[in-house]
Amino acid sequence: MFRSLWSGASGMNSQQTNMDVVSNNLANVNNSGFNKSRAEFEDLLYANLERPRQAMEEGRSTPTGIQVGHGSRVSSILKDFEQGSLEETNNDLDVAIEGNGFFVIQDGEDGEMYTRSGDFKLDAEGYLVTPDGRRLLDGPEGDEIQIAEDEDAISEIMIESNGTVMVETEADDIEEVTQIELASFINPSGLEARGENNFRETTASGEAQEGVPGENGMGSLRQGFLESSNVNVAEEMVNMIKAQRAYEVNSQSIQTSDEMMGIANNLRT
Repeated sequence: MFRSLWSGASGMNSQQTNMDVVSNNLANVNNSGFNKSRAEFEDLLYANLERPRQAMEEGRSTPTGIQVGHGSRVSSILKDFEQGSLEETNNDLDVAIEGNGFFVIQDGEDGEMYTRSGDFKLDAEGYLVTPDGRRLLDGPEGDEIQIAEDEDAISEIMIESNGTVMVETEADDIEEVTQIELASFINPSGLEARGENNFRETTASGEAQEGVPGENGMGSLRQGFLESSNVNVAEEMVNMIKAQRAYEVNSQSIQTSDEMMGIANNLRT
């Protein structure tokens, strides 16, 4: 009887975590470059009351055995890097990745982080930066991208699909500034989410592999577009209802177990 109490409690804990994941997805539905998450579950250890094929006194054996589980737990929370839809902004500094890959941005003095959010800005020194001020790099272990030392001297910024960055000055001269290279990973789901749409490399993700946009499986760049989040509101609402009902039925199993114990305690000879 006590086993059912703990099984129900573990199910409630699992569904609470599931609701946390669904709520976070819905909270970021309008967040450009956001990638939704999905909770995955596994069952806990089993009590072997009778093992399969165990010999019995009559020489027979049991084909299935008797195993009783102890509930469930969250085994992992998986990031889904499915491509989100591209929305046109007509902003020269908005860049979307159409396909595989991540932008490389600065993390502190020497580190690097990765993002699919391409809503870049120009800082006071003419560097391309993220909204939180991290400078865009031209690839893994690359250099910071400085468009110009004097921002007022630029009339137009052009970013080609292969990552080539060119600027047109007020004198109508077109100059090639740099080449943006993207990073990819063998297991992108192993990246560590750091907030602000940024990820950090881990041993589970593997080392970053650099590549030119549009070549060798890398996605191409689209200037003037942003990748919207890949959250499907209808799907998340269904997941929320499922989590709520699962939580409810697990709480009901605890209540029923309590009532059964109460009946047993009130037995009279």
